[in-house]
Amino acid sequence: MILVRLLITTLAIFAMPYFVDGILINGPLTAVIVAVCLVFLNMVVKPIVSLLTLPLNIITLGLFSVIINGLFFWFVAQIISGFTVSSFISAIIGALVISFINWIINHFLKD
Repeated sequence: MILVRLLITTLAIFAMPYFVDGILINGPLTAVIVAVCLVFLNMVVKPIVSLLTLPLNIITLGLFSVIINGLFFWFVAQIISGFTVSSFISAIIGALVISFINWIINHFLKD
């Protein structure tokens, strides 16, 4: 099940430059590496960060989690060569697209 989600996330990341200005990916291998890094960050680091930023998330009615997702997306772009995000706005839009696709995946592929 996790491999199907990883595959769909990889395809979404590979198609992202066609839909979001400011995001560039050099090839399919880079898209796979980016997807693995994002899945790792979302599974391991995001719960800790979400817990630490819970008061801010409550004050903003959950909108701060969009910023957190954008930061993760931008961070992955900084550490992986071949994956470029030109601005933080592009990172937020890219993270929103990936979040929306993951929401659709979770809706149709229930464990």
